Amino acid sequence: MASDKELSDFLKGVEKRAFKRTVYAVRSDDAALDIVQDAMIRLAEKYADRPPAELPLLFQRILSNATMDWFRREKVRNSVLQSMSEFDPPDDDGDFDLLDTLAALEGTFGTEGADESVSRAQILHAIDAEVAALPARQREAFLLRYLEEFDVAETAAAMGCSEGSVKTHCSRAVHALAKALRTRGIHG
Repeated sequence: MASDKELSDFLKGVEKRAFKRTVYAVRSDDAALDIVQDAMIRLAEKYADRPPAELPLLFQRILSNATMDWFRREKVRNSVLQSMSEFDPPDDDGDFDLLDTLAALEGTFGTEGADESVSRAQILHAIDAEVAALPARQREAFLLRYLEEFDVAETAAAMGCSEGSVKTHCSRAVHALAKALRTRGIHG
């Protein structure tokens, strides 16, 4: 179990790097600050009873999930705003009728790029499934190195293994994913 001081020291030690990495990901200081603070709060609330050695990996998973959640919310928010902006009249004379606009656009919704959207969603689902199917240590090394962008030494420290083991796990994961995705007809 991590003591309050160990948890506090861990959070102090990781906050700047987590903030910087999150800023790079979301391109917004305010959003990054919110994401990192939420991740820290979740770690403190739900995982304070874990040993100190588990905190780095747990925090990175929480931070990664919080960042992905932010992107999902932004995607929904932007698509809603984009969809609503399509209804703005071009001349903005104040004589806008949503029903007239919908009648004029009838039959055009969903026809542009739907096949690409479905294809992309299927590929992402396949990749998720193949990553989930990897052995635990390979999946952990792969996600830390390529999703969290840890270097080999940081990954080794987070996983509690040697740098050579990290390289082996990552290599095996990449080869297994490439083979599995080629089998599914997905080529990079």
